[in-house]
Amino acid sequence: MGKDVEAAVEGGEFTAKDYTDPPPALLIDAEELTKWSLYRAVIAEFIATMLFLYITVATVIGYKHQSDPNVGGADAACSGVGILGIAWAFGGMIFILVYCTAGISGGHINPAVTFGLLLARKVSLIRALLYMIAQCLGAICGVGLVKGFQRAYYDRYGGGANELSSGYSRGTGLAAEIIGTFVLVYTVFSATDPKRNARDSHVPVLAPLPIGFAVFMVHLATIPITGTGINPARSLGAAVIYNNEKAWDDQWIFWVGPLIGAAIAAAYHQYVLRASAAKALASFRS
Repeated sequence: MGKDVEAAVEGGEFTAKDYTDPPPALLIDAEELTKWSLYRAVIAEFIATMLFLYITVATVIGYKHQSDPNVGGADAACSGVGILGIAWAFGGMIFILVYCTAGISGGHINPAVTFGLLLARKVSLIRALLYMIAQCLGAICGVGLVKGFQRAYYDRYGGGANELSSGYSRGTGLAAEIIGTFVLVYTVFSATDPKRNARDSHVPVLAPLPIGFAVFMVHLATIPITGTGINPARSLGAAVIYNNEKAWDDQWIFWVGPLIGAAIAAAYHQYVLRASAAKALASFRS
């Protein structure tokens, strides 16, 4: 086990750690606007979110067409990839895209993830806002590509839009989005924690893998309830292109839920698991 004694000892000193926490990001860092690395990261977020929505929404539309009894007959229900395949599409694409973009933008691909990292002071406010704008625009473009290539089926099969399923209350849908996003953002914090990387250095840990699996598992649980949002950009992009009244009526669930879930995950990881508040208090007392 690595060294992890962080409580104050006599004299007010702290023992050495076997890992280094990066300093908190500045809330307003105007200097970032002069750096190409910021714009490169924003472009990476736009392209990654566009690819994510194109592949996943195309998978949803394709499955609904293949399982349509008016097209495939009596056995249509057994055709296509099914809910399991859709969950794999979302989780697999997140794994691929986080792996590809982690070294450039951090591989957020989700405004809720960006919001959680902003609250934990991992990114600046300027970077967070630009990321969210890029993610939403990328999602709109990605779904637009699906409609352009599958126009005959897009509107017929719901456009891949997130809507609250019949039989579920809005409170249930909101709770599903909060819990699902909590699982995702909690996994992001855990998979990228420098303390974990130091302790588990003898075990190769590929951060995109648990993040992709978290998305996969959450989809299995919540597709029947809300179609699984946990990503406001994904829900907004589909709603903008599909432009259906029901999708817009339920849209608030897919923003409020994920943002609350991300905030809870950030607070839990930073102030409970990492004990940031306790460390600050111990330092002040010393």
